[in-house]
Amino acid sequence: MEASARSSPKVQKLMESSTEMPLATLIAYAVAALITLIAAVTDVRSQRIPNWLTLPALLLAPVVYGVAFSWSGLAGSLFGLFACGLLPYLAFRKGGMAGGDVKLFAAIGAVTGVAVGIEAEFYAVIAAGIFALLQLAIRGKLLRTLGSTFYVGMNPVLPKKWRRRITPEMMTRIRLGAPIFVGTMVAIGLRTPLSTWGIS
Repeated sequence: MEASARSSPKVQKLMESSTEMPLATLIAYAVAALITLIAAVTDVRSQRIPNWLTLPALLLAPVVYGVAFSWSGLAGSLFGLFACGLLPYLAFRKGGMAGGDVKLFAAIGAVTGVAVGIEAEFYAVIAAGIFALLQLAIRGKLLRTLGSTFYVGMNPVLPKKWRRRITPEMMTRIRLGAPIFVGTMVAIGLRTPLSTWGIS
């Protein structure tokens, strides 16, 4: 039996991929991908990320990790939840992010762990910037918005007579559902060995 398993390339490849990417990690990545995909769709269609999508992940992920991996799993999931939700929450308090985005980031951290969660946030910010530039270029507002961005950043250091009052019309709010999905998929993709997909 042992010799047969060793002689089969397919069995050997399956064993190697299982060693490189544990089943629990694959499930976590799949859950995170599904949650962020649904969030992207609902955010585009209705401009909101619903609680029925994020709250179950926030509540169940620590419980599942605790049952599967004892206290270390529970602690790791909770740490990912709070660490990945902290900066988005601070941005939310300043009016720079919606509450659904905050809960989605925290849910990603709870499901995938702090490392993937933080990386997903980083790539989501990059994706959001690219999406914003494309959106503004299509609408013909790119140059005006870049000028507004300059004044938002430089106003505190400019002489008083040169400062410009920042109005709500000068600000552009970006829907983050789709960028969060893209950022999550990039973070997951970079951490998934090619052998998982049968590529050597």
